[in-house]
Amino acid sequence: MKLNLKTKNILFILLGAAIYAFGLVNFNMKNMLAEGGVTGLTLILYNLMSIDPAISNIVLNIPLFFAGWRFFRRNEFIYTLIGTFSLSFFLLVFQHWITFDFSLRHDLFLAALFAGAFIGGGLGIIFRYGGTTGGSDIVARITHKKFGWAMSKTMLVIDAAVIVLSLCYLDYRQMMYTLVGVFVGAKMIDMIQKGAYSAKAIMIFSKKSDLLASQIIKLLDRSVTLMDGKGGYTGRKMNVLYCVVSRNEVFRLKSLIHEFDPDAFVTVNDVHEVFGEGFAQNDVGPAKFTEKLPIKDKIDNP
Repeated sequence: MKLNLKTKNILFILLGAAIYAFGLVNFNMKNMLAEGGVTGLTLILYNLMSIDPAISNIVLNIPLFFAGWRFFRRNEFIYTLIGTFSLSFFLLVFQHWITFDFSLRHDLFLAALFAGAFIGGGLGIIFRYGGTTGGSDIVARITHKKFGWAMSKTMLVIDAAVIVLSLCYLDYRQMMYTLVGVFVGAKMIDMIQKGAYSAKAIMIFSKKSDLLASQIIKLLDRSVTLMDGKGGYTGRKMNVLYCVVSRNEVFRLKSLIHEFDPDAFVTVNDVHEVFGEGFAQNDVGPAKFTEKLPIKDKIDNP
């Protein structure tokens, strides 16, 4: 099958693997914190048998590569190989060639926060650009494709099971701090995949929907979609307005609604990622919206 690999994706997967490896070496391994999935198994082998995680990571992932070959498209499989081998490479780098002293055994809570932030951040970048680092990442990716399960939740279950096994070299205190790190990591993955900057989706039920729509377009420079609605109790038909605004525009929109129709019913929901006309890709800033207005509006509102 024809491959369509993107240089940008490969570079970001390498960056994510470097961030992941940096966090694992400097905050997990140096502070005796465990990790989940295959990575957690490599730490068990490291602490019990002194096997380098860079080597055991490759060996343990070989059977899972076959599952990846079956369930993944070829591009995704190549990105997974890049993610897995680059993780092992960067583990070697940060263990033996570029070393730092981040010993935080006096404050394991801080160590767990750093571990979760770096590992979750690295994995989030890798996932966002189509790769995995093998292990439970492959399992999570497959279950996401087949069953729609959230990758972070699947990984959390697998990670918890491996962390329990890690009690063979950890005490309960270290295990609980490890769970803190895993939880932070799962949140980081979700934040990076869905977008760190949330917009707001507004639904407005109003008798003055046409007036509100025109004012939102003119005063906020945002598009509005009108949908047909019908009251369940009154049976009255009305237009329902739907629009997406950045968080710093919510107050202005609420003030505008209150000014023109204080009796309107309004719901506000989080939108984790927005792109398209009116919003730059992965950016929920006040981008300019270009609405094709009727000729009269163009003349009245140059």
